[in-house]
Amino acid sequence: MTLHSEIFEQPERLASLLDRQKQTVIDIAKAIQSHNVSYAFLAARGTSDNAGRYANYLWGAHNGLPLALAAPSLFTYYQSPPRLQNALVVGVSQSGQSPDIVSVLEEGRRQGCLTLAITNLSDSPLAKAADYVLDIQAGEEKAVAATKTYTAELMAIAMLSAALNNSEERWLELGNIPKWAEQTLALDSAIARISERFRYMSQCVVLGRGFNYATAFEWALKLKELTYIIAEPYSSADFQHGPIAMVEGGFPILAVAPTGKVQESMRDMLTRLRQQQDAELVVISDDKDVLSLAQSQIQLPPQIPEWLTPLVSIVPAQLFACHLTKVKGYDTEKPRSITKVTETH
Repeated sequence: MTLHSEIFEQPERLASLLDRQKQTVIDIAKAIQSHNVSYAFLAARGTSDNAGRYANYLWGAHNGLPLALAAPSLFTYYQSPPRLQNALVVGVSQSGQSPDIVSVLEEGRRQGCLTLAITNLSDSPLAKAADYVLDIQAGEEKAVAATKTYTAELMAIAMLSAALNNSEERWLELGNIPKWAEQTLALDSAIARISERFRYMSQCVVLGRGFNYATAFEWALKLKELTYIIAEPYSSADFQHGPIAMVEGGFPILAVAPTGKVQESMRDMLTRLRQQQDAELVVISDDKDVLSLAQSQIQLPPQIPEWLTPLVSIVPAQLFACHLTKVKGYDTEKPRSITKVTETH
């Protein structure tokens, strides 16, 4: 099992999660609805923190549920946890091993909050600290760089949103995710060729906005941990507030810009970067006009609802990072300085 093969497992794993855990998610949603939950308080690190960014947008937009991303050091080093009255306290961790994430759920329980663990190990310390456990059932992930566990976390977050809304339409839309992911994987060879163009890239910016703000962060993280380049993620809005000044001719900009409410903003930014600043653009989108701005184009399947695009758009980004790692002569299975399980305090 390799990083590349685990990327290709994702359609099957997502379909299985949707099928096997739907009732569990519905039961968790009912428990949330029966409590006086005013907001979600989510603790995570690394890739799982990027899944939390998706939850921030999705649960806010579709469920009216404000979300605060926890600062776990307040619970460990500072021993000064905030008041969590009426919070749904959520821990997201593939391994469920990190003591600082566990400490947030333990404190949530102490304060009488409803607690939920989203994890790939149902008998982990994080799971044992939670009232409810949503096992993402991604199977063993041997590659150090998380791929299938990330999309499974996104699927779990999206399923919970659909259940909280009791929306059959959104459940039906979720059912299309494995098919869309499969279609995107068919671009593997084309993405491998695109990656060769960036053999000598040492720095880049990754742009996304709205639901795909999370995708920008996750794509940048994969590039950092696998190819060791300086990859800085930004909202296209934040990028205008100063960082855009670093762009000069040939500067690489990677962008995720599927059809949706923020696409016009992304299009305007990409037009400026290409026409005025001569940036080197890699764009993931389903829109031909947006793709036409890029020297390197990665086309998503059409008609994906915007709220679900992060589950599909990250797949070509994972492939790009995987192939670029090989092009640069690095080992996709053994990134330097990091291990599969990171335990922070």
